[in-house]
Amino acid sequence: MLRVALTGGIATGKSHILAQLASLDIPIIDADALVHELMKPGAAVTAAVVARFGAGVQQPDGSVDRKRLGALVFADAAARRDLEAIVHPAVYEAIASWLARLDAEGTHAFAVADVPLLYETGRAGEFDRVIVAACPPEMQLARIVARDGLSETEATQRLAAQWPIGQKIDLADFVIRTDGTFEETNRRVEEIVGVLEGE
Repeated sequence: MLRVALTGGIATGKSHILAQLASLDIPIIDADALVHELMKPGAAVTAAVVARFGAGVQQPDGSVDRKRLGALVFADAAARRDLEAIVHPAVYEAIASWLARLDAEGTHAFAVADVPLLYETGRAGEFDRVIVAACPPEMQLARIVARDGLSETEATQRLAAQWPIGQKIDLADFVIRTDGTFEETNRRVEEIVGVLEGE
């Protein structure tokens, strides 16, 4: 079974691509959804985050307040590195377990893990193929502001925390442009699925 990573930048349309893959019965896992799980009340990652960043980043129910935590770490590169050192190993461990389970089942040609910071974390080598979702940076910025209700400064901080999209495109096995119509994006997803199923 091929291990495929889907990456790109923030607001490059990865969620839409992931939903399309799921609709085609491709097994998918979403690193962001894993982080939500890892930051639930009583989780080891939650305890480590609170120990590093203080009780102010905790919700009344004991889970991590991701919005408050985001405001802290995107304004402070050292804090962001500390958070990544807590979260990333747990996320990659969960993805590796999931892929191993699917591989053992032997029923799929490939599976896709959505990993936003794949290149930044130096983990691309753990996957057989990499798909990059891409759109122009100005479109990313507009989407972040509209989607997350952030100021342009906050949105720019989040963009700056990731590699430029052009750099990721250069390293990708496949690129899906998301600055056209949904139909164009969906057609490209189907093309790539056809190639991967044939490998």
